[in-house]
Amino acid sequence: MTTQSIIVPKISTVPVHEARARAILRWLVREKIVEEQLSTCGRSGNRMAFAIAEGARKVVERPQLLPFGQPINGLEVITKRCIYTPTQDFLEEAGCAECRREVGVELFASLEEWTPSLSDNFTCPRCGHEDDINGFLFLQPCAFSNLGFIFNNWAAAGFTGKFVAEFADWLDHPVAVVNVELDDN
Repeated sequence: MTTQSIIVPKISTVPVHEARARAILRWLVREKIVEEQLSTCGRSGNRMAFAIAEGARKVVERPQLLPFGQPINGLEVITKRCIYTPTQDFLEEAGCAECRREVGVELFASLEEWTPSLSDNFTCPRCGHEDDINGFLFLQPCAFSNLGFIFNNWAAAGFTGKFVAEFADWLDHPVAVVNVELDDN
């Protein structure tokens, strides 16, 4: 089974997201967290990703669980609008930050408008509160954005709070860490 630990800014449209992705990638390479050159260590598409590097040991809680030596161990950078949720046992529950009432059914139905960029926002059907879809409350970590960083097979190692905070500083937005388990079939 493949796991993914995905760091996603909690904003639908990150301004100049491709330039921001390149800056973060330069930071990760400079810190020797990932290698500079692409290789076939990813999971998606053509399998090209940035391989794990020795500095990764300093940004996780359990470095012995990092995927060194595994064929799928790299960072994939996504620069298109995507929905980042756990694939197994995701409850699709959400609440309004204003009235605190359940809006999951309506919010997840609204993704048909969010995905093609018709809107970044969702309006609470209970109280009328409108915000970026990421501004609503979710019981499980998830995020919706035009930028995402997928660390393949790093989930068991667990990112440190310091690393997640630094990532948020680089993105200039709060982030979600979404852990995903995928069948290799």
